[in-house]
Amino acid sequence: MYSITETAILRGIDSVLVSIEANISEGLPVFEMVGFLGTEVKEAKERVRIALANSGYALPVRRITVNFYPANLKKSGTGFDLPVALALCGAMGIVDKNRLEEGLVAGEISLSGKILAVEGILSIVDMARQKGKKYCIIPKGNEEEAMLVSGIKVYPVSTLRETIDLLKRRDFYEIKIVKTKMQNEIQSYPDFSDIAGHEQAKRICEVAASGMHNLLMIGPPGVGKTMLAVRIPGILPPLNEIEKMELSKIYSVSGLLNPGSGLISERPFRRPHHSISKGGLIGGGTALKPGEISLAHAGVLFLDEFSEFDKSVLSELREPMEDKRIRISRLSGNCEYPADFMLVAAMSACRCGYYPDMNKCTCTSSQIGSYLSSVSQMLLERIDLGIEIMQQPMGIFCSREPTETSEQIRARVMQVHEIQKQRYKKECFSYNGQIPSSRIENFCPLTEELRTYMEEMFVKLKLSTRRYYKIMRVARTLADMDGSERILIEHLSEALCYRSIEKSFWERNEYDL
Repeated sequence: MYSITETAILRGIDSVLVSIEANISEGLPVFEMVGFLGTEVKEAKERVRIALANSGYALPVRRITVNFYPANLKKSGTGFDLPVALALCGAMGIVDKNRLEEGLVAGEISLSGKILAVEGILSIVDMARQKGKKYCIIPKGNEEEAMLVSGIKVYPVSTLRETIDLLKRRDFYEIKIVKTKMQNEIQSYPDFSDIAGHEQAKRICEVAASGMHNLLMIGPPGVGKTMLAVRIPGILPPLNEIEKMELSKIYSVSGLLNPGSGLISERPFRRPHHSISKGGLIGGGTALKPGEISLAHAGVLFLDEFSEFDKSVLSELREPMEDKRIRISRLSGNCEYPADFMLVAAMSACRCGYYPDMNKCTCTSSQIGSYLSSVSQMLLERIDLGIEIMQQPMGIFCSREPTETSEQIRARVMQVHEIQKQRYKKECFSYNGQIPSSRIENFCPLTEELRTYMEEMFVKLKLSTRRYYKIMRVARTLADMDGSERILIEHLSEALCYRSIEKSFWERNEYDL
């Protein structure tokens, strides 16, 4: 007898439908599974055989063949156990094989028949809904995550016997599943009102948040670079519905989605240590898991001690910063993850941390040059904003005068985001920091006078084409913050100032050498 079930395999944050056929026929007693299978899928044969026997349904002593297709797609992971078991039950006539074809099944099985949770269930259930499946059978441990998807019936199960009994019920489609009420997690970030002084630094943080621009802060240790960076998520607007689902899928695939918390509603803030590997930053490994740049999607990736990161690791950021996605290709396969993050980096200018204050700095010119060279010019080109953070006088940081709160800054940022939302509602991007180079002239038009000014600055400052476009995007954000439809001279001047740290540190050190 023949039966078929359908399940899914993860490819990035999306899922690919996989059909599992089971056929039981006369012949020598053998149990074969074919279809480009990974090691853990091949091992499912013994898990399923014993789990069925322990659930009261022993396999017949006949020729059993299980086929997975499409055959050109490598099947890996433990989520195939349950669909294999149910396909065999359909072939044995234990459950209605026509009912099996109407749904999608995923889950790992222990030898006792217990159904164990699997990663990426949010993506799998959402794909089943898109494919028009009537139901999904998933592990009880994935119930809260699966219930985040509306428009499809979800049956959470704990054991193989319970699953079989469920499928045998005549009122299968009439069974009411009570959805667990989800509580959205509200993250608490430090407030900008805690910071006295640093008005220019607060301004540049607001600009970065308003246009989703990349930001580099440079200065001696202890002046407040990290203090400023950790407060940036608190002024970013909440995620929209598309971003919530996309980000939740990334965390589901990574096994990091908190049960019972609903879809992720706050923008992420990721802060990896400077010893992180390439795979940890961009993703990879045998299971092709997302890295920190994807976990920071639609949020902030904070790289503290920026120049301490391995230069080869930092170079991996260049393509994702442009493309807003990362494609990972390994021997085990390839996949693509979203990586539309806002980079916030903080660093000192030398090993001792005090350059260019030569009264304190103990480094030689060659040591300073070597230290700064860990951040390449190609990476600097991709950073929109830069600022030198200076030590505040004691009278300022000991002052108790009230300063602006994060909520007040966030209100202005949200107004600017709304302007961008309306402007780019027909585009494939949402923020000024994402304007393609080919559309700069459309969204950042200049008068003849301003165009002449920028031509002079282009030559005087030896700008590259990429740097020019970065300046125009920042100027567009500054104009939006002022409520101006057109970019003015003051917006261009301020945007140009935010690139001055390259001349102050990298170019200055070249002259010193």
